[in-house]
Amino acid sequence: MGQDVTRLEGGCHCGNIRFVLLWPGVAADIPVRKCSCSFCRKRDGSWTSHPDARLAVEIADPSSVSKYRFGTRTADFHVCSVCGIVPFVSCEIDQVEYAVVDVRTFENVDISSLSSSSTDFDGEDTGSRLDRRKRNWIADVRITVVGRQE
Repeated sequence: MGQDVTRLEGGCHCGNIRFVLLWPGVAADIPVRKCSCSFCRKRDGSWTSHPDARLAVEIADPSSVSKYRFGTRTADFHVCSVCGIVPFVSCEIDQVEYAVVDVRTFENVDISSLSSSSTDFDGEDTGSRLDRRKRNWIADVRITVVGRQE
């Protein structure tokens, strides 16, 4: 990463899923993609990623996190079953975990000041989708369980 790195923290509403995102650059430059798929439209999914970012996720109670897959079934939407928030989505490709983060789960960031655009992935075949994720999603992802597993 270059010299400008912004540390962003966030998570779900109840705190079961927490994350630290190290963004290469300043927060004002974070692009927001509003996905037009049916799931994201229903919950206003507003995603960001950068291939040089780093994401560290901590999960307090993994039994309270569901992974939801639909469509091509190649990505896991990590849903907190306590509060219903989806802070991030992950996808494993060639034994590497990739992720995008919902900017609406950032803390202390005015997301209304971020540049937003709509995206439409309809018609994208699975191979093209996975290639795009490898190019654009966060490739340095750590997911850690910090609480006890029951």
